[in-house]
Amino acid sequence: MDKYSFLRELADSWVLLALTLFFIGTVLWAWRPGSRKVHDQTAMIPFRNETAGCTNKCADCACKASLDIRVEDAT
Repeated sequence: MDKYSFLRELADSWVLLALTLFFIGTVLWAWRPGSRKVHDQTAMIPFRNETAGCTNKCADCACKASLDIRVEDAT
């Protein structure tokens, strides 16, 4: 048997089986019950450093004055 035929037979049988088992294992690992928290944290990475906007509810709010100035300039 030549080298090509051997490798082709190996790829058609055992390597295919190994890759299929690897794929099934990866899917099962990703959908395991304890991974929900990890996936939620990973999904929130782009929003991690965003700050909420000013609500202007504090008595000594520094940004409230700047917002008032911008509103007056716009009118």
